[in-house]
Amino acid sequence: MEKIRYNNDYNHGAHPAVLKALVDTNNQSFGGYSEDEMCEAAAKMIKEYIGNEEAIVHFLVGGTQANVIGLLAGLTRPYQAIICPDSGHINEHESGSIEATGHKLLQLPGTDGKITAAQIDALAEVHATSEQFEHIVEPKCVYISLPTEYGTTYTLAELEAIREVCDKYGFYLFIDGARLGYGLAARSCDITMKDLGRLADAFYIGGTKCGAMFGEAVVLNNPELNKGFRNIMKMHGAMLAKGWTMGVQFMTLFENGLYFEITDKAVRLADQINAAFKAKGVKAFMDSADTNQLFYILTDEQFEKLDEGFIFANMGKIGDNQTLVRFCTSWATTQEEADALVAAVNQL
Repeated sequence: MEKIRYNNDYNHGAHPAVLKALVDTNNQSFGGYSEDEMCEAAAKMIKEYIGNEEAIVHFLVGGTQANVIGLLAGLTRPYQAIICPDSGHINEHESGSIEATGHKLLQLPGTDGKITAAQIDALAEVHATSEQFEHIVEPKCVYISLPTEYGTTYTLAELEAIREVCDKYGFYLFIDGARLGYGLAARSCDITMKDLGRLADAFYIGGTKCGAMFGEAVVLNNPELNKGFRNIMKMHGAMLAKGWTMGVQFMTLFENGLYFEITDKAVRLADQINAAFKAKGVKAFMDSADTNQLFYILTDEQFEKLDEGFIFANMGKIGDNQTLVRFCTSWATTQEEADALVAAVNQL
């Protein structure tokens, strides 16, 4: 029997509706570099969802591009730095892409993958009150993810508090939304698209992991960040000539709310799987994780049994006879696949 994949949320191609839309438009011709009617229509839909008609939307191919270019847009001096959680994707999984631009990451220890407004305020105050400020980097951007790398989410109150600190010090707030649909679908999440439209200077809507073949929609709520944005895209090889292919995909995902429908389904299936692990007494690494990413601590015996029928992420040993693993549902996960995992967990 072929193993069922739960190792990530980008192991399938694209939602059938997205593929159909690409096929249906294949014989049409469009302008290049995302200056076309498909990207324009997709951007209009996104702006309606976030409640900000003045927002500017750019389409990029992948998450690392979105993070690097989105953050560079807010760093106007070479000595400026980015505040981020120590577990943040830009710190842990992007091969030093930010540091390669010459900007420093100021890491804060996260709790369940999150950092707090108080932590940001304390770090910012060090620079603001330093008598030797010219000898240290200047914090300028705050980077967080929704959801976090551990499948947890910020609350609206936490996000509003971070926004307040950013306003206090003149920081830009950038939100990594590679898995945004899954984060918004979490039962614990009380943040909406409209909240992101008013609280973030910039954020992006992940398509690659949420039903598209590829593509991320970077939303700039703060017009200051748009100056030179496309120049930065071009400099970093991020200006796709056939940009309309992303416009077609995002238009399909947002036209009738498909984006939210398929990511919600993935999280509801993850809820079923999580309930099975919990009922079996398997220890969760993060009790508050309730998106499509679920982390557990398995014994060697449990690992071997589940490895027989499923592919999941091995995050490494964390002690004798204990391995941290991640199971990840996606828009493509079926009820039958979830039932198979639940049945296997019940047999542990």
